[in-house]
Amino acid sequence: MRRKIEDLDLGKASILVLKEYKYYLENVLSKQDNSVMSYITDIILYLKFQEKEKGKFDDIAKLTTKISIDDIEKYIQYLVSSSYSDTSIRRKMISIKLFHKYLSHKYSVYDCAEKLQSRKIQKKLPEALTIEEVEKLLDIKLENAYDYRNKAMLELMYATGLRVSELVGLTLYDIDLKEGYLRCKGKGNKVRIVPIGEVALDYLNIYLDNYRSSLKKAYVCDNIFLNNHGKAISRQGFFKIIKKQAMDVGITKEISPHMLRHSFATHLLNNGADLRSIQMMLGHANLSTTQIYTNLTNDVLRENYDLYHPRS
Repeated sequence: MRRKIEDLDLGKASILVLKEYKYYLENVLSKQDNSVMSYITDIILYLKFQEKEKGKFDDIAKLTTKISIDDIEKYIQYLVSSSYSDTSIRRKMISIKLFHKYLSHKYSVYDCAEKLQSRKIQKKLPEALTIEEVEKLLDIKLENAYDYRNKAMLELMYATGLRVSELVGLTLYDIDLKEGYLRCKGKGNKVRIVPIGEVALDYLNIYLDNYRSSLKKAYVCDNIFLNNHGKAISRQGFFKIIKKQAMDVGITKEISPHMLRHSFATHLLNNGADLRSIQMMLGHANLSTTQIYTNLTNDVLRENYDLYHPRS
């Protein structure tokens, strides 16, 4: 959302509530910037639809009392007819439910979205790289500072299962090289401690001792991984790095940074790690989120059974 909220073509009440809601997301729920942007964008589209149906919401009373569950369902049907994916629709429904829950508490009105039923969507299992593919991905030809930086980044992500935003956000103060741990601030600003494997730790030490200083420019930047301007590398920058490396080594899967996180969890589970430990390292709030990886493991078991059991 590039335009300021006050510049949107919405009623006065909608503008006011959006500003207050954005503050609530940032300072009360402590949502990260990307999440705040997604929630606000969803609600802008939602309010535009409702104002098109009911007229501008120029007073709070109209905004908080004139939208019914039928109006919300009508919006959902509009999304369906507009060819939004089921995943996108479900996310927008979550945004709407949170928004109306906020309105209910803020203005002491009935929560008309409370009984909104979530669309049933088949959970898509995350795709993981094989161990052989990971080894190919991490086989970077080391010739310059950027190569050593990329090697340290990819090794660290696979060794820790960090989200890409967590990886690029790491600072020099978040790493304990002597003990082999890092401190990571994840979703909801929750801090967790994650161990670093020996291989990743070795390449991280090499990068920090011999190459990071050559990437520094006039800027004072505490982030570990720097771009060619001496600033913190961005999520988009890392995405380009992993895509190029995959292409260079002949990996044909549609690769993404999140795939390394999935691979980290899947390979740990396949080699005997317990689900609770994986949950803590990934920073999942609920164990049910981590349990999706058990399905991947069950698939591996089934393949082995079918291959090797004489009566499969």
